[in-house]
Amino acid sequence: MDITKTDEKTEETAPEPDAVPEAEAAPKTETAPKADAAEQDDEEQDQLDELDELDELDDEAASVGTGVGAGGAAVVSAALGAVALTGTWTGKVVSERETLIGQINTSQAGTPAQQISEIYGDAWHSTALVNGVFALLALVTAVLVLVLARPERPVWVRAVALAGAVLGGLGLLLSVGTYFDLFLSLPTAGS
Repeated sequence: MDITKTDEKTEETAPEPDAVPEAEAAPKTETAPKADAAEQDDEEQDQLDELDELDELDDEAASVGTGVGAGGAAVVSAALGAVALTGTWTGKVVSERETLIGQINTSQAGTPAQQISEIYGDAWHSTALVNGVFALLALVTAVLVLVLARPERPVWVRAVALAGAVLGGLGLLLSVGTYFDLFLSLPTAGS
């Protein structure tokens, strides 16, 4: 017995499921196409509504922004505040320059009080001035971030900016106190 022939006959004799005679098919009513069209219109309208909602969310996200600039400025203000408290390389160079100028000016003829003032006092005040500039920059940057930051920005941006403002304010107070000898005065020369 040949299997190929048997298979071919079954394939030929088996009715196709899609080929149902129209007489056996259920009669279609006129309301079915209208219901399908209404359902399709509802689905299309739902999709359009979802797209509109997504567009509105995109517009809101674009207006909010990522906050990268504000976050960066907040970190810079905190770093400047820390630098104002600990001192900078620039402050050290300015201080050593003032020390050298004081040594040159008082090396030939200068009283001990003059030497103390020009060698140590001027260097001390120069360091306080440079640190004060960094503290002021930190304070201004932090205040700008706090004033210009929108409420929808991340909370950490406002927190870091507040830390920068506190460090900058503290650095500014210490610098002013050091510059005007409010915390420690220059030593006096013995007679």
